Amino acid sequence: MQLPSETTKQVRYAARQPILTNAEQVYGYELLFRDGTENYFSNSNGDAATRSVLDTSTLLGLDVLCDGRRAFINCTREILLKDYVTLLPPEQLVVEILETVPPDDEVRAACQRLKKAGYKIALDDFTVDDPRESLTDLADIIKVDIRQTTAEESAAMVRRYGSPRCQMLAEKVETREEFTAAKKAGFSYFQGYFFRKPEIMKAREVPANRATYLRLLQVISRPELDSREVEDTIKREASLTYRLLRYLNSAAFGLRNEIHSLRHALTILGEHEVRRWVRLVATLCAGEDRPSDLVLSALVRARFSELLGDKVEHGSSDLFLVGLFSLMDAILEVPMYVVVDGMPLDHETREVLLGNDNHLSPVYQLVLAQEDAEWQKVASLSAQLSLPEDFVAESHWNAMQWAHQMTGTA
Repeated sequence: MQLPSETTKQVRYAARQPILTNAEQVYGYELLFRDGTENYFSNSNGDAATRSVLDTSTLLGLDVLCDGRRAFINCTREILLKDYVTLLPPEQLVVEILETVPPDDEVRAACQRLKKAGYKIALDDFTVDDPRESLTDLADIIKVDIRQTTAEESAAMVRRYGSPRCQMLAEKVETREEFTAAKKAGFSYFQGYFFRKPEIMKAREVPANRATYLRLLQVISRPELDSREVEDTIKREASLTYRLLRYLNSAAFGLRNEIHSLRHALTILGEHEVRRWVRLVATLCAGEDRPSDLVLSALVRARFSELLGDKVEHGSSDLFLVGLFSLMDAILEVPMYVVVDGMPLDHETREVLLGNDNHLSPVYQLVLAQEDAEWQKVASLSAQLSLPEDFVAESHWNAMQWAHQMTGTA
């Protein structure tokens, strides 16, 4: 079954915003799409936006888009009344009722149908004296924008509406301090990029259990690779050795022979693949106790940057490394300057990771804009780099698929 739409596009522009629990584990993702290079889905065109989200979700699959977690999808009144969301399975979907939806009898009946079918209902951008108050008895989740609501108002809404039946979600949580305050106020879920910014620690040292991974990344970033040093560093961490051999034996690497030892693996792979392989697995292992979105996003950024590098000038800099290291501060929970300190990175890579402008900046900013669904910025940066937007969108989708394959979530 296909949704009614004017055209069916071959290229889909997709992004997602993670929603975390108070333990900083990913609960789900709010999905954001656009149909093509000219359609940015303004607020006045919400129906078209939601139709595209649903259509794209059925085509691409929520398993890849959301790693098997719940998808949050904005719904207008028309989308609700026509039951379009039932194209997607209830166990994977949270239906977000937009603030522009009037809580009339037809809307309430539509929500009751969805609840009976097993869908979760969320009220988006809920405010004090919200006109959708009559729908709160049907809500499983109520979302509060903490930047549009005072701390006192937010806490009062948590006390009034929060319960085991209805969980409260804090939106626009951008800092660690805001996360801590929202959690203290009683919110159960959190949306924002606070978890991608490391908590500043007094000692400013790499946690001991992550030192091996940082050391390994330093070793394989040197101009001259010492395979024995790589092997010795890997051997210090038994779980890392197992993980490396398991990945090498997987179909993803396309190796014909089974790998029986670390030295055998390094010999077969060759220097270029050893560098790439070690970066991937060190990143995966370093992020085992961090939110899954961090590691997956780092891999998507790495592969996406690499694919863009086929079409743009980047000198001797390794764009795969730029993308991968861009979240290493959050994965290792240290400031970025600690990550790059002592790392034999080229000057341009080091500078862009530290937030300084250079010729790599437009590519890096394009990667971030695509990830955050800043579609107008994507268009502007694509034009600046002379990249077709269809190529950018397709490269991002290919990077997402590749990252899922690498993490075993595909």
